Amino acid sequence: MAFVTRQFMRSVSSSSTASASAKKIIVKHVTVIGGGLMGAGIAQVAAATGHTVVLVDQTEDILAKSKKGIEESLRKVAKKKFAENLKAGDEFVEKTLSTIATSTDAASVVHSTDLVVEAIVENLKVIKTPMTSQKTFESLVDFSKALGKHPVSCKDTPGFIVNRLLVPYLMEAIRLYERGDASKEDIDTAMKLGAGYPMGPFELLDYVGLDTTKFIVDGWHEMDAENPLHQPSPSLNKLVAENKFGKKTGEGFYKYK
Repeated sequence: MAFVTRQFMRSVSSSSTASASAKKIIVKHVTVIGGGLMGAGIAQVAAATGHTVVLVDQTEDILAKSKKGIEESLRKVAKKKFAENLKAGDEFVEKTLSTIATSTDAASVVHSTDLVVEAIVENLKVIKTPMTSQKTFESLVDFSKALGKHPVSCKDTPGFIVNRLLVPYLMEAIRLYERGDASKEDIDTAMKLGAGYPMGPFELLDYVGLDTTKFIVDGWHEMDAENPLHQPSPSLNKLVAENKFGKKTGEGFYKYK
């Protein structure tokens, strides 16, 4: 899911300034900058749908962890998709992994790619701009559909669609807990059973990363300090200050083995 926590793809193409009459880009080779949860997920889906992929991050250790996570995720997919043919499942995993290369040097790999997807910390503007051609936009829509996804369009607004609605919901769950109105566990249970959500807000916060959530909220608060939806959270700030970011560090609102 991509954040799940931010379910849109911020993409750059070398043909962004191409004329409106230019042909749409046929995306076959994809470079993903960022080997975190979102980047690894994009790389996996792209590779599983017949694209060659280069996954880029700062260190080989990060990339090794990303590749291991992709393999584990692929094996879960294969277990369901090829339940009656284990050999076919293994072949699917190996074939998909073979189309994913890694690199720590973005500049050396982007020259030979059709599409660059930026999936790093959200402090850069990589989105559709007035200079982006309609053909580039249409090409990215086609690429998203080729991945088996359902692309949506949104103007340049803070949080776009998903985060704009999701983050205030998550923050209100924290405030509900901070006021002592309900426990984390009961809030999570209520939203899963009452609203049909696959994860409760605190489970989702830990899954996404508390540092990521704080970064988004702080940015929104800086832009619109009077908005009650954008107010910082003492509990969230305390956990981040203690380097308790959620599942990736072993502890956030919950503890993990």
